Amino acid sequence: MAKGFPSRAEDYSQWYNEIVSRADLAEHSAVRGCMVIKPYGFSIWEKMQAQLDKMFKETGHTNAYFPLFVPKSLFEAEEKNAEGFAKECAVVTHYRLKTDEDNPGKLKVDENAKLEEELVVRPTSEAIIWKTYKNWIQSYRDLPILVNQWANVVRWEMRTRLFLRTAEFLWQEGHTAHATKDEAVEETRMILDIYAKFAEEFMAMPVVKGLKSESEKFAGAEETYCIEALMQDGKALQAGTSHFLGQNFAKAFDVKFTSQEGKQEYVWASSWGVSTRLMGALIMTHSDDNGLVLPPKLAPYQVAMVPIYKGDEQRERVVSELQKIKEILEARGIRVKLDDRDTHKPGWKFAEYEFKGVPVRLAMGMRDIENGTIEVARRDTLEKKSFDLSDIGNKIEHMLENIQENLYNKAVDFREENTHIVDSYDEFKKVLEEKGGFIYAHWDGTAETEEKIQQETKATIRCIPFGKPEAGKCMVSGNPSARRVVFAKAY
Repeated sequence: MAKGFPSRAEDYSQWYNEIVSRADLAEHSAVRGCMVIKPYGFSIWEKMQAQLDKMFKETGHTNAYFPLFVPKSLFEAEEKNAEGFAKECAVVTHYRLKTDEDNPGKLKVDENAKLEEELVVRPTSEAIIWKTYKNWIQSYRDLPILVNQWANVVRWEMRTRLFLRTAEFLWQEGHTAHATKDEAVEETRMILDIYAKFAEEFMAMPVVKGLKSESEKFAGAEETYCIEALMQDGKALQAGTSHFLGQNFAKAFDVKFTSQEGKQEYVWASSWGVSTRLMGALIMTHSDDNGLVLPPKLAPYQVAMVPIYKGDEQRERVVSELQKIKEILEARGIRVKLDDRDTHKPGWKFAEYEFKGVPVRLAMGMRDIENGTIEVARRDTLEKKSFDLSDIGNKIEHMLENIQENLYNKAVDFREENTHIVDSYDEFKKVLEEKGGFIYAHWDGTAETEEKIQQETKATIRCIPFGKPEAGKCMVSGNPSARRVVFAKAY
């Protein structure tokens, strides 16, 4: 365990906060509820962003950018969406400050600079985008529109936690327009599959795909699909959502097109997004009591190299040998950091890279050079071995692949061990309290039963999973149930 670092078992919340802070990922800002994402944390987000962007573009999507501000009248146009986000909205009412004559050196709002119409700082962009789409769409020839934007949004949260819930956060939001319902639904499901593939293949984080219940779906959507992941404290985390919006926004903004048959029809829509919340998911899925653990595919650098030497002559020799190995690894596309600083001792560097979750650490001294070897340490298992330098590029490449696979398998095993099937409400409450995790149970499909469970246990329906129906009886009401749903306490 890292020195002065709380274990997950002792205080999971503090453990998480310490990792975010000590691994140099983010910190609280001067703005209440907002965060500063530090360079190391942002470089991980950039890796996520680049891969997702590639996957979106491979399926025909292009990026655009829409305004941060939404006129209040536009925001109100789709009532369910407006009501769903109203309590989280920040609103701009004035456009200028002026000197406060009663308090020299201070400023105050210029009441003569009140906006004619208040502006909502976007909590999501459907309103401004669909107002824009009205100008873009006249004919079936203009469809589909497959647009994504990388942006920031503001949702005025009262209780915040770095990455997981902040007043401002970064995300991508896709907004697509289609000629038919089937196309829009297909788009919604395809994006969900992209999110699941990214989570599992790049984040090494297994997810459950499914449909949100009526009360949990996105405000303004007909259906919301989601991926749900299980964190190490037994709580669920919603890692991505994709919404079939039907024609709700098209009707709210009067977006019609002339079909091939010459008829005027409303456009069908989808929207979808993931955010910097994925950073929190990454931390909580893999990290341990020694600090952050990163899957190689998303690590800012996959290999850290530390020279061990006495005096300038040895330093020059060892660094020169490591530089050769660095070039071999980089030729294979491996991201490498050679830390030749003389301001920190090797032991300090070892601890630093271990805590920051660098997948592989290489160390070399004069004895290693004489023996033609190098010390190799894995972050996932904390194993150390001495490798012969022959074919070192191939060996490290395979090790990184193995680490990525091992992290995923470990997370799958954890989820399986913490997935429970229950039939009675008493058993449900007992398992939830004593074990946590994902609980598969029958539910009668009513909002009343769902609300009762949430009020009494704080567990929510995370999703109605895809798969074969399994008829049964609701654990609470005893009424018929078409399938089991996934319950959990959640972030």
